[in-house]
Amino acid sequence: MTGNDAAGGGLRERKKRATRAALAEAAVRLAAEHGADQVTVEAISAAAGVSVRTFFNYFDSRDDAFVVVDADASGRVRRAFLAAPPGLPPLEALREALAAELREAERQHELWSLHARVLRSAPHLLVRNLGAQMADESGLAEAIARRIRAGDDQDAAGAPPEDDADRAAPELYPRLLAAVAGTAVRVSVQHWCERPDEVSFAGVFREVFDLLAAGLPAPAR
Repeated sequence: MTGNDAAGGGLRERKKRATRAALAEAAVRLAAEHGADQVTVEAISAAAGVSVRTFFNYFDSRDDAFVVVDADASGRVRRAFLAAPPGLPPLEALREALAAELREAERQHELWSLHARVLRSAPHLLVRNLGAQMADESGLAEAIARRIRAGDDQDAAGAPPEDDADRAAPELYPRLLAAVAGTAVRVSVQHWCERPDEVSFAGVFREVFDLLAAGLPAPAR
């Protein structure tokens, strides 16, 4: 593949991401204004400036467009987490990966607030969103286990080879860390959305992870 081909592929991917983001944003804004049940695929497509056929290139159904604002976010978090310096503990590596991703969420405060309102007003969409979050947590847990295994392999360099089953990361820690991180993000976003003029999102997010790193000590009275 030539350099131009590679660049073209990159451009195509960026256009695809931009189109999907435009459709998701149009869906959320229309749902916030009219109610999710009153919004049609035709209206979403028109608001995003694409055809209905294009809509179904990105979403299997109308409701899918309401569920996740940025479908690529979880993949970016996993890649950033796996690329973090090897000596960084998993909790710190995950905090840095999430912080970098959530800076974009802070810039899109209005859209994320509208999205939260849409989910609260439509229980069936909230359930679908929770399902998507659980799927993201599962993928993140796999990335955490992979990073732990890679660290174990480095620590065991020169030692006799072991079976995969012997060197596999314990299942509990990756699952727990992924679930705790997901909860930390939700709590941070909810707390900040309720007080956007009083606190910065970065400050709330940092405080949440500081509390986790400290073992959740009881607050001083």
